[in-house]
Amino acid sequence: MAKNAHVRHSGDGKAIWMLNGLYEVKASSDETNGVMTVMEMTIPEGMGPPPHTHPGTESVYVIEGTLRYHIGDETVEGGPGSFFHIPEGTLERFEPTSTVRLLVVYTPGDIDQFFAEAGEPAQRRELPPRSETPPDVDRLIEIGKRHGIQMRPMPSS
Repeated sequence: MAKNAHVRHSGDGKAIWMLNGLYEVKASSDETNGVMTVMEMTIPEGMGPPPHTHPGTESVYVIEGTLRYHIGDETVEGGPGSFFHIPEGTLERFEPTSTVRLLVVYTPGDIDQFFAEAGEPAQRRELPPRSETPPDVDRLIEIGKRHGIQMRPMPSS
């Protein structure tokens, strides 16, 4: 295999439970020399992240399920086959409107370090038992700051 090539099969690599979702690292920043982080995310309905900006870009491909994406001042519905590219510094968040499975590419890398710190190692490659307590958004905001992510509290319904 070519030098520095990276191969990951289904079920390989780090898996994290966070915000009642399963976040699987397909390519870490270390494995791509900091160029990107690639993750597969399975997130239940209603469990998207708080509004945030990234120090780099985010590209999202919807594999399964549906979501509502808030990008800047716009809201866009998405389903299987939808693709979203979010430029650096753009305030965004998404709300799964069903359980959604996404392939997400962050450039540059290093965001996998945020997920590792904010989440917990997955005990199985499935959604975690649903938490009865709301997410500690203040904790996420503090961890995000250490990784260049500017996060805001969830908007009121």
